[in-house]
Amino acid sequence: MQIDTSKPHPARVYDWLLGGKDNYPVDQRIGETLPEQSRRSAARNREFMHRAAAWLAARGIDQFLDIGTGIPTEPNLHQIVQAIRPESRVVYVDNDPIVLRHAEALLVSTPEGATDYIHADVRQPEAILAHAGQRLDFERPVALSLIALMHFLPDTENPHALTRTLLSALPSGSYLVLSHGTADQHPDLRQQVEDAYKKGTIPLRMRTRSEVEPFFAGLDLADPGLVFATEWYQEEPAPVQERSGFYVGVARVP
Repeated sequence: MQIDTSKPHPARVYDWLLGGKDNYPVDQRIGETLPEQSRRSAARNREFMHRAAAWLAARGIDQFLDIGTGIPTEPNLHQIVQAIRPESRVVYVDNDPIVLRHAEALLVSTPEGATDYIHADVRQPEAILAHAGQRLDFERPVALSLIALMHFLPDTENPHALTRTLLSALPSGSYLVLSHGTADQHPDLRQQVEDAYKKGTIPLRMRTRSEVEPFFAGLDLADPGLVFATEWYQEEPAPVQERSGFYVGVARVP
């Protein structure tokens, strides 16, 4: 599948922010115009994913549907959860051809478990669920992971409804793990961030706390609730507290 290196892609910009090398000058130019705090926020967001995935695996969740996977950056989600539950099954989903090219790194499972990769867009929830259902058992709890993804969908594409469609296929005891971009702690940087993505023709819709809350409608938020990325932890030592560009939450399907 051909990779268009003339247009930036959110997965490759995020890779650049995390210090990766699977990006192109067009992605780097956006990253370089973002505030310096963006790199720290991306790293803290990734650390939240690690903590949340490990916590869920320790609680017995052994099936994960990760949409908006991004370019593989170790440790990947399956490495986190299979270290705790080797039998875990993980299905990754992304729409960037460069992620597809690197999918082999996402498919190195433990012998007891399994991984799969779907080249698809979150705007195609039914297609994702149909494919994922070949690898995951939707009669048992599944953790749906939407990390740093839904802020790339404008309100006109109704990201809240897309999330509900995905969750509607999951049984009681499943979980939503979500992080979402915000400027609530960086109001002074909002315009700079929005302008950087706008120049790259990447839609960006950072949302306030009240706008992120509907993603968790009807779910039971686990402590500490909907918080900034550096504030979410369980048994681990508390992360260093600093301003964050992400709201995060983990919630159970009743």
